[in-house]
Amino acid sequence: MGNGASAGQMPDAAEYAALAARTAAANPSFGNALRVALDSVAPAAPAAQLPPVTKEIQGQLGTLAFRLQPSKDGRPLSLWHDVPLHERLPSGDLSGNLHFVCEIPKWTRKKFEIATDEAGNPIKQDEKKGELREFKTGAAGLSFNYGCLPQTWEDPAHVHPDAKAGGDNDPLDVCEIGTRQIPSGEVRSVKVLGVLCMIDEGEADWKIIAIDVSDPWAPHLNGVADLEARIPGMVHAIREWFRDYKVADGKPQNKFGLEEQCMDRPYALGIVKECHESWLRLLSGEASRQTTQAAKLNTSHRPSMISLSPEQQARL
Repeated sequence: MGNGASAGQMPDAAEYAALAARTAAANPSFGNALRVALDSVAPAAPAAQLPPVTKEIQGQLGTLAFRLQPSKDGRPLSLWHDVPLHERLPSGDLSGNLHFVCEIPKWTRKKFEIATDEAGNPIKQDEKKGELREFKTGAAGLSFNYGCLPQTWEDPAHVHPDAKAGGDNDPLDVCEIGTRQIPSGEVRSVKVLGVLCMIDEGEADWKIIAIDVSDPWAPHLNGVADLEARIPGMVHAIREWFRDYKVADGKPQNKFGLEEQCMDRPYALGIVKECHESWLRLLSGEASRQTTQAAKLNTSHRPSMISLSPEQQARL
């Protein structure tokens, strides 16, 4: 899905070498990681391709009416419900990677998000009191691609024992830390590395840290320890960005659970599993009977596009 002319192609070695040289001047660890990757990256097992889709633009960018709506065969396709969470190999087996929907490309500021309460769940620019929202923290915008995992939901009624707070009523957020900018509405296969537990106005707002599996760093990053060793400061920078990004709007700093630790891949995958189960309850109608927040969400979907086991399908 989202195989654009340039976005879906791997930059060549010369491009990466140039990027490594530029990056090394500012942070030797970044440059060294890229050089190691260029020398030793191994081809990954081919993944099954998602069906091609059409992206339709509705309204004008920079207005409240703007919507980016993927569709297939003339029907809307929900980036939240219709894109499978798990990547599969051509054999049908799970690859171990997950699909990531990019809402906000790195180095940009506009706060795009999936419209969870609209039919087809298009991407829109968030607004507050009629004003379009943009991030004010960071001179160059986000330093990571920001989006979510499809087929997940942070249930407000589920109080996680470690977070001690209910979910924020949205899909599970992802910070993709690769070298390339990913366009809004594109889907990538990612490797989960870890997770931060942000507490935003009393709600648990987990932040999965992941990397595009086709990125040159990906073979060398398998968890938080690798990330800290090869790209020191990355986790800290992400945490501090989320801590302070609302301060410019006059709000207090966000807090973090779990003693502010970035939990490793196994813990992060446990959070993903919980949020996928919550999503299943949402689509089955069970969750909407329990919370008023869930009742406001749009759960229209295309069963033929949802990659679930027979047992999971039976619950919908």
